[in-house]
Amino acid sequence: MTESDPRSDAARPISADPRTEARSTPLSADQVAEIGRRFMERVRWNSELGMKLESLFAGVAEMRVPFDPRFVGDPQSGVLHGGVVTALLDGCSGAAVMSHPTGAAGTSTLDLRIDYMRPAKPGADIVARAECYKATRHVAFVRSVAHDGDIDDPIATAAGAFVLERPRPAAKAAAAKPEDKA
Repeated sequence: MTESDPRSDAARPISADPRTEARSTPLSADQVAEIGRRFMERVRWNSELGMKLESLFAGVAEMRVPFDPRFVGDPQSGVLHGGVVTALLDGCSGAAVMSHPTGAAGTSTLDLRIDYMRPAKPGADIVARAECYKATRHVAFVRSVAHDGDIDDPIATAAGAFVLERPRPAAKAAAAKPEDKA
């Protein structure tokens, strides 16, 4: 397995769910680009933090925030602010939802529980990996982890619930047009 393969040790699934293997098929470059474009357009803060979409599979995402001294929380230690870690976990989780096979047109965070385990290493990039492990008709559930080089030594872990925004069927969209109601 290669490092970019989601089944490798460096990028293994967060859960032991055997169905993860079926979601491990990479999305096409066009699909990744479109999801990444929509995602960065909708959440400008992700762009401001310099977040990069590293990899995207069906329901699994990996993102990185490069170290930036503007976002250091404690100048004496040189460690990135915890809010950057929060934003990265939230953003990566949203990307995992957007790439899930259920085909969400968009997503919003309903609930995000984060457990901070330790500070990031000074000057280190932060990487997050998220897996959308369950999606109902309206809500998706995600687990994610943030680390600075070793996924087995996490900075933080998160569990979240996200709204699944569905594309409106053409018939309903046409019925909702204001010009049709006049």
